[in-house]
Amino acid sequence: MSKSTALHVTTFNIHKGFSQFNRRMMVHELRERLRELNPDIVFLQEVQGLHRGHAENHDNWPTDPQHEFLAEEVWHAAAYGSNMIYDHGHHGNAILSRFPILNAHNQDVTHFQFEKRGLLHCRINLPGGLSAHCVCVHLSLFGYSRRLQIAALADYLDAVSAPNEPLIIAGDFNDWSNRAGHQLVSRLGLTEVFSNRKGTPVRSYPAALPMFRLDRIYVRGFKVRRTEVHFGQPWSTISDHAALSAHLARYAR
Repeated sequence: MSKSTALHVTTFNIHKGFSQFNRRMMVHELRERLRELNPDIVFLQEVQGLHRGHAENHDNWPTDPQHEFLAEEVWHAAAYGSNMIYDHGHHGNAILSRFPILNAHNQDVTHFQFEKRGLLHCRINLPGGLSAHCVCVHLSLFGYSRRLQIAALADYLDAVSAPNEPLIIAGDFNDWSNRAGHQLVSRLGLTEVFSNRKGTPVRSYPAALPMFRLDRIYVRGFKVRRTEVHFGQPWSTISDHAALSAHLARYAR
């Protein structure tokens, strides 16, 4: 008889903890909303690791890096990879997990030097003795760069994971033309959790009334039980992107 491991994952481009157009600092509201969702693993993009100006200008700006502030007391393991580094700080991707992170690596996939990009890869120890490769991505705004970055992602995962190992790739793909998925599916044997029979991912941007299919969750070795798009109020006051969630099951005999 087979046993199943249930897993709830969420991906969210958090816009560095500010609302759309940077009108308000929303990192405290963001933390509460993530805790209400209560996922097991969280994939975050545009995470502010350090910003000296915000710390000076906002009295309630967290003293810890955003990924540590968001993870505090709920997600006991967290990894961060800085991509954009500037005089007053840096930002990048983060993964928060209820389960132990066995190792973490931030793979540079920058194409244009003015647009630094990275892939944050963690191997996470799931209940039941399973482990899964989890990759948080935030790809380029430019189509040619995205194609190079997706090829680099596939090459990297081919080198560090076996084809039968569980895999989750989630994040902001910036894939306005909906072309990225075909390359990932064919190279890595992935399924996009929201795709319908036509293979169309869900709309996730802008958060107030999503029109564009920018954010994705791809899985290998999991069954998709349920999916959710978190848009409109209150999510549209927190970030310009909607958050996406998937409830997964992994069967082990």
